[in-house]
Amino acid sequence: MTGVVGPNEVAARAKLTQLTQEHRDLDSAIEAMVRAGNPDLMALARLKKRKLQLKDEITEINNGLLPDIIA
Repeated sequence: MTGVVGPNEVAARAKLTQLTQEHRDLDSAIEAMVRAGNPDLMALARLKKRKLQLKDEITEINNGLLPDIIA
């Protein structure tokens, strides 16, 4: 698999920036919920699940942007 090039790379980096910001925002929201005490466990679980989905998407984009390295 080769890295993303040209306009696709620009789009991938923009998407990466957006997903990374959303991931940080979710992290802050989760932390605030927990600190507030007695959080809604279902809402907390949903936020954590979305955060994991974002992490997977971020990893997938990063893997596409990085060139294959044969060790």
